[in-house]
Amino acid sequence: MGMTVTHPNYITPEGFAKLRAEYDHLLGTERPRIVEIVSWAAGNGDRSENGDYLYGRKRMREIDGQLRRLSKKMKDAKVVDPRQQPDKGRVYFGATVTIADEDDNHRTVTIVGNDEADASAGRIGWGSPIARALRGAAVGDLRRVTLPAGEREYEVMEIAYPT
Repeated sequence: MGMTVTHPNYITPEGFAKLRAEYDHLLGTERPRIVEIVSWAAGNGDRSENGDYLYGRKRMREIDGQLRRLSKKMKDAKVVDPRQQPDKGRVYFGATVTIADEDDNHRTVTIVGNDEADASAGRIGWGSPIARALRGAAVGDLRRVTLPAGEREYEVMEIAYPT
């Protein structure tokens, strides 16, 4: 068993608020509703054939699993506000970066926590290959990224942080 290095699980304040809201909703709204269904269904005779009861029990396990996962994510999360980044001339957590490939195709990505990444919205996780390659880069720097499709070289065109 090799040593596992656990990197801090960075997350933006907004990302953390989303986890918190999801946790609160499950605990405060979703779970009590299911508890109600389960106890109502339990009072309705034969549990082995009771769809509501069986569904409720299954849903409870899902909710409890989700609550555990969210709770762990929040415990491990290190909230970093990109607005507080002292060196805004380089790519760090929370930066929005415009990069250009060899064919001068421009792409803009925002580097966020792995738990809040959404590639279709241009939000890429801190641990992703592109984010790793861009860390610490300044405008004009060239960075090589190994992607499934092969190796690409990107030039950093622009770096912005939320204000």
